[in-house]
Amino acid sequence: MSVKYNACLELEDGSTFPGIGFGFQHTTAGEVVFNTGMVGYPETLTDPSYKGQILTCTYPLIGNYGVPKSQMIQGLEQFFESSAIHIRGLLIADYSLEYSHWQAEKALDVWLKEFEVVGLYGIDTRRLTKTLRQHGSMLGKISVADERVDFCDPNSENLVQQVSVKEPVIYGNGSKKVVLIDCGGKFNIIRSLVGRGVQVKRVPWDYDFLNEEFDGVMISNGPGDPQMCQPTVAIVRKLLEGNRPVFGICLGHQVLSLAAGAETYKMKFGHRSQNQPCLEVGTQRCYITSQNHGFAVKPTGLSSDWAPWFVNANDGSNEGIRHQTKPFMSVQFHPEATPGPMDTSHLFDRFIELL
Repeated sequence: MSVKYNACLELEDGSTFPGIGFGFQHTTAGEVVFNTGMVGYPETLTDPSYKGQILTCTYPLIGNYGVPKSQMIQGLEQFFESSAIHIRGLLIADYSLEYSHWQAEKALDVWLKEFEVVGLYGIDTRRLTKTLRQHGSMLGKISVADERVDFCDPNSENLVQQVSVKEPVIYGNGSKKVVLIDCGGKFNIIRSLVGRGVQVKRVPWDYDFLNEEFDGVMISNGPGDPQMCQPTVAIVRKLLEGNRPVFGICLGHQVLSLAAGAETYKMKFGHRSQNQPCLEVGTQRCYITSQNHGFAVKPTGLSSDWAPWFVNANDGSNEGIRHQTKPFMSVQFHPEATPGPMDTSHLFDRFIELL
């Protein structure tokens, strides 16, 4: 029996990958990336760091455990990392038409339709991933039926502005107050802080809170090129003149590094997985981390006041920096996980101890 393809992914180099449409059927364009995680597609698809991207899952079977029911606890979705799906398209090898999980409420196909996100299955994800590994992340477009769309580069947009909150939001009741600069932060960053007894004030990416009362600052993850976050960089640069604790995660690491004088660069195909090994500098300790980023820090521009904290054991790229004397630190990986291992969750404890 022949497969009836009705949609196609086209890369900017002219490569085509036919597939079968599911989810919301429409054309779309963005940056094509891949994630090698075996589980966690509900958390991954709701991660704002994927804004503007067409996501390829290398794990062959997706959708087999469905999608959990939306459930709000203390103003946050319990099972998702934001209140929306942020990818522009989903590419998988095999879609499970039947799902089974005690928490599942609906099929992945239904969920994608709710947020008007197109999916393709039957894609040769192995060939696609090898293409992206060889040539790097590329622009791509998904065509459905006879509809057409032009290529577009999401990294030329201010994606952080699109996913950040518009007004401050407060979570928790702790005596210690942490400002979370929301560059597209995952909900589990907030859960991880509130669960440790602090109050979190989540503020927009360009919000000037420097004259307000707070004990520490966390800079969240987020999508796109960190150079687009110059208002955030300017705020953090002023923070570094003081002594209150500052902790950056993922894009927050890049923003902190830019404020401290480092440079950032676009990686060939980035790190998007749940098994990235990171070595803590000066120790024999290696942590397995969850990661999702396409840009990285070049720490050569930092002064002697700063030191590398973590490095990636696979490619040697920088995975964290910290100040030698002040309570400033950041990591490229995700200590809040979701999805992925919780090996580095203790870094939240370290931050709280500094407050």
